[in-house]
Amino acid sequence: MSVSIKSTREIELMKEAGRLLEITHKEMEKALKPGMSTMDINRIGEEVIRSYGCIPSFLNYNGYPASICVSVNDEVVHGIPDKNHIIREGDIVSLDAGLIYKGYHSDAARTHAVGEVSPEAKKLMEVTKQSFFEGIKFAKAGHHLHEISAAIGAYAESFGYGVVRDLVGHGIGTHLHEDPQIPNFAQRRRGIRLVPGMTLAIEPMINAGTWKVAWLDDDWTVVTEDGSLSAHYENTVLITDGEPEILTLSEA
Repeated sequence: MSVSIKSTREIELMKEAGRLLEITHKEMEKALKPGMSTMDINRIGEEVIRSYGCIPSFLNYNGYPASICVSVNDEVVHGIPDKNHIIREGDIVSLDAGLIYKGYHSDAARTHAVGEVSPEAKKLMEVTKQSFFEGIKFAKAGHHLHEISAAIGAYAESFGYGVVRDLVGHGIGTHLHEDPQIPNFAQRRRGIRLVPGMTLAIEPMINAGTWKVAWLDDDWTVVTEDGSLSAHYENTVLITDGEPEILTLSEA
């Protein structure tokens, strides 16, 4: 395993990539409303990314046909935008986006409530987001990678939720997916020791029911096996000498 340690210059580029992605997410969140299609959201996200002279990380990545992954309700991740998939009041919508700024990637995901959603949906979104913050308490130099994994999983599972095991977080930099892999559940081994300059995409994917998932016939869209709701929360995180720096979130 080769984990890249970013130089001061690279960190500056990663920070700008993160800042621009945060703006992209805020613009998509503002636009999200009942009656629009998942393709509409994809178009808005791509337009914002390109307006800053950046490239969407996901477009044509391993053949993925869009710039934003738009996953609704029981869709966990990698939902393909579709002009016929209309977003409705009460849906929860996960938006996963990445961009390339001067050769460096950022990656972040948010799950949003569309209008009034059920208390169950609201709680799932809150717990998924908080599980990320529980994990990054250990995203510090000297700690081991899987302390992050264990903390995320323990928090989510304490609510009876299923922590997706087939998909994990990852390192990030000049490539969208770099070493190391970052599971969201406890591991037998401690994993690598964290050092300053590592940049990690940490992304809990949490299901209201079983952790088990299935792939749709499009070979991309991942859904919960039991049809339960799923939420996704992700940020690009920099390991420093002190507290971790969240590059895709300016205010927690």
